[in-house]
Amino acid sequence: MASRATFAPKPSEAISSRVVPFRATASSSISFEGSQSRAPFFGQALRLAVYSPKISALCGWRRIRRDPRTIVMVASAGGAAKPTVLVSEKLGEAGLELLREFANVDCSYNLTSEDLCAKISLCDALVVRSGTKVTREVFEASKGRLKVVGRAGVGIDNVDLQAATENGCLVVNAPTANTVAAAEHGIALLTAMARNVAQADASMKAGKWQRNKYVGVSLVGKNLAIMGFGKVGSEVARRAKGLGMHVIAHDPYAPADRARAIGVELVSFDEAISTADFISLHMPLTPSTSKIFNDDNFAKMKKGVRIINVARGGVIDEDALVRALDNGIVAQAALDVFTEEPPAKDNRLVQHENVTVTPHLGASTTEAQEGVAIEIAEAVIGALNGELAATAVNAPMVPSEVLSELAPYVLLSEKLGRLALQLVGGGGGIKGVKIVYTSARSPDDLDTRILRAMVTKGIVEPVSSVFVNLVNADYIAKQRGLRISEERIFHDGSPEIPLDFIQVHLANVESKFASAISDSGEIVVEGRVKDGIPHLTSVGSYSVDVSLEGNLLLCRQIDQPGMIGRVGSILGENNVNVSFMSVSRTAPRKQAIMAIGVDEEPEKDVLRKIGEIPAIEEFVFLKL
Repeated sequence: MASRATFAPKPSEAISSRVVPFRATASSSISFEGSQSRAPFFGQALRLAVYSPKISALCGWRRIRRDPRTIVMVASAGGAAKPTVLVSEKLGEAGLELLREFANVDCSYNLTSEDLCAKISLCDALVVRSGTKVTREVFEASKGRLKVVGRAGVGIDNVDLQAATENGCLVVNAPTANTVAAAEHGIALLTAMARNVAQADASMKAGKWQRNKYVGVSLVGKNLAIMGFGKVGSEVARRAKGLGMHVIAHDPYAPADRARAIGVELVSFDEAISTADFISLHMPLTPSTSKIFNDDNFAKMKKGVRIINVARGGVIDEDALVRALDNGIVAQAALDVFTEEPPAKDNRLVQHENVTVTPHLGASTTEAQEGVAIEIAEAVIGALNGELAATAVNAPMVPSEVLSELAPYVLLSEKLGRLALQLVGGGGGIKGVKIVYTSARSPDDLDTRILRAMVTKGIVEPVSSVFVNLVNADYIAKQRGLRISEERIFHDGSPEIPLDFIQVHLANVESKFASAISDSGEIVVEGRVKDGIPHLTSVGSYSVDVSLEGNLLLCRQIDQPGMIGRVGSILGENNVNVSFMSVSRTAPRKQAIMAIGVDEEPEKDVLRKIGEIPAIEEFVFLKL
């Protein structure tokens, strides 16, 4: 006899009598108690709800009886079945209309953190811009009901991604709609700064006529360095080329062919900042880019350089920029973003006479606001419908048993990707990544999706604001022009061990540590899991054996007595603790690679002393 899943309405609710076919077994169906008619119900969401308590809760259903032949659940219909979306900051009307067609929308602006925590347990989705802080407390206060946070814009600095993931909440953003607006604002600041538009306007409104004071500079023939050649940086480059500027760019991921198509030359970071007349910042704020424009890097620039920032305020050390303006290294700056927003009224940078400022207007055009609203509304609706959005920035979906078995290899994969990235030198960027797995298992018995995602994470995250995981890894790789390929090598060993080793190959790139280049001409790093701990087991053609914990110092040296002692002494004298050390050599008294694990990051002077040891031919310090 066919089994049936029966749904009964609450006594207080009106509901249509409907039946929908459902393939729970070869011959089963779903119906409402007392129903005689047949019609579509909630589609895929209903199918998933039978198996997913989370989706049942999302759709407003509760299970009231279960036996081997019957599942009885209660469903709300009409308005009560709609999810609730809280919009905490102003959103374009087109986006709100889309949300209202699908959900009950609560537009409550200027909420305090306490107000937000009080409301959030009644909401299935939250839409924010940059002003609302979605903290761990917010996710915990939702008590598991909050399913989606939509960030209407690109940056997700104001959302605690770790807390979102831990609480089963998907985070989506809108990365494309404001690209043109941000690029146009960058060009507006560039031209206004070059011709002193803001200062001259203020002067005239003060009743002055100072033509000689506000003599500008021409843009034609000047070098513009684009720092971060993503969507916005590329659009700025196109427009700057139209103004007759010579454009160079620095971005470790920018495909050289895309840059050439625009007429842009990719160069190293130091070359970009040292040769530019104008520098336009379009890089994300990450630990590696925080305050990257500091005293040291300002000192490398041409005297009289001009800087534009429509990216993130934190990439500039604002005190260092004031000093550079005062001593003439930087002639002018045009800033739309600041470390603290809004900045203090007495902020020296804002008040500086050679600085043009705007209050974070990069995305503030009517068209961009509507585009962002539509993009985020579609992403939120899709997520509430159970779809995986391409703009998802968290929530890897991996079976717990797979994750448990592969956990140490997940960490190994990310560490190898992060290490390989730091070995890359030059300005060409990473194009091809190959991951090689050696295993005794058949391909059908080894799910490597999360390992591929974690290699991508290790390569992308250190220089990107994107949170990479299984959901968005392939999308992120494609966006950055990374071609990720995988190769499996059968290993005649025990299938109880998932993997023997993992290799990461980077093709067609230069290396800042020449020994990392293998015989095939690629940067190659290899790792294994030993006693549950990731280890680096080879670099290029050299075998090493060092735990991937803390930080790593790699030295290529002439194999001779006392080398370990000399390097160890320098580290010890400067209170740098050594955790692991291994030496691999081609032959006695020939070349060798020394790999040293250290707990602390050595000071520049310590690294200089190591490099000055005569027998050391090259070395590199890597943060893991």
